[in-house]
Amino acid sequence: MNTPPPPQASPGFPRTAALAAALCLLLAGCSGAGSGDAGLAAGTDAVGGADSGRIRVALITHGGKGDAFWDLVQKGARTAAAKDGIELTYANDSDPARQAQLVRDAIRDKVDGIAVTLAKPQAMRTPVAEAKAAGIPVVGLNSGIAAWRSQGLLEYFGQDESLAGRAVGDKLDGMKAEHALCVIHERGNVALEARCAGVKKTFTGRTDMLYVEGTDMDAVDAAVTARLRQDSTIDEVVTMGAQFALTAVGSVRAAGSTARVATFDLDKDLVDAVRDGQVQFAVDQQPYLQGYLAVDALWLYETNGNLSGGGVAPVLTGPAFVTKANVASVERFAAAGTR
Repeated sequence: MNTPPPPQASPGFPRTAALAAALCLLLAGCSGAGSGDAGLAAGTDAVGGADSGRIRVALITHGGKGDAFWDLVQKGARTAAAKDGIELTYANDSDPARQAQLVRDAIRDKVDGIAVTLAKPQAMRTPVAEAKAAGIPVVGLNSGIAAWRSQGLLEYFGQDESLAGRAVGDKLDGMKAEHALCVIHERGNVALEARCAGVKKTFTGRTDMLYVEGTDMDAVDAAVTARLRQDSTIDEVVTMGAQFALTAVGSVRAAGSTARVATFDLDKDLVDAVRDGQVQFAVDQQPYLQGYLAVDALWLYETNGNLSGGGVAPVLTGPAFVTKANVASVERFAAAGTR
């Protein structure tokens, strides 16, 4: 990754204030989960004050409530915002229609840039077009690698989910697995579907899909446990997120199964599980980096006309495998909330 440009003071925002904001982020955390219910116009989770004269960026995701993954995305975004002197607003909603409305709220608020996830690309097509028509640059992150160019986004930061899934399939073959259960916690999410499709493409054993309601962890646990009890040939459970992997560990135990657990995505609790051997490996797409790069990219575009990847190629942040053999190298970063 290229070295980020140095902090810039902008009108109405002295350098001392920028340094204070950055110090706040490092020492006090200065983060919080956004809510789509609050809405962008109300200033949901804004970094910086209104009417500051600074570049204003809206980060709008499909993240559900209580999903720690998005805390990492936000932390990266906030770090970039503090460095660049950006007034950042975060809003999220897992419902695609409501996420689309959040984009329209940002357009009405006349922000200078929008960073958005395309988990349900078709739902975002019209609001993204409306942003472009209003002269607002839009970049993508995390979800929608197959749709960002066709929808006219300037840049994209994330993991090639199909590639990541195929890599997992190869790894399962190397581990001599024979029957994988791929657990998808959000039906229709293009990133999650691509992961499991990739696993199925390269894994020479049998791959079954299990759709669960990711907002209800008790229901996830019950569904995985029931499936393992029904089919004792399942020897690998592959989940789409760190918290689901930890739940699956308990499901395997409750079902009396000998299946092993692997997962996409990483957090500090999952690092402990990999180190202790409860989870075989995690595929890290570096959500902190996705948030950081998306916000920083809008600043670079606004101030210098830069386009990462030349505007035609995505900037890949993964996949990177974290196993028991290399987990120590990322442990301290995960503890700091950046991996």
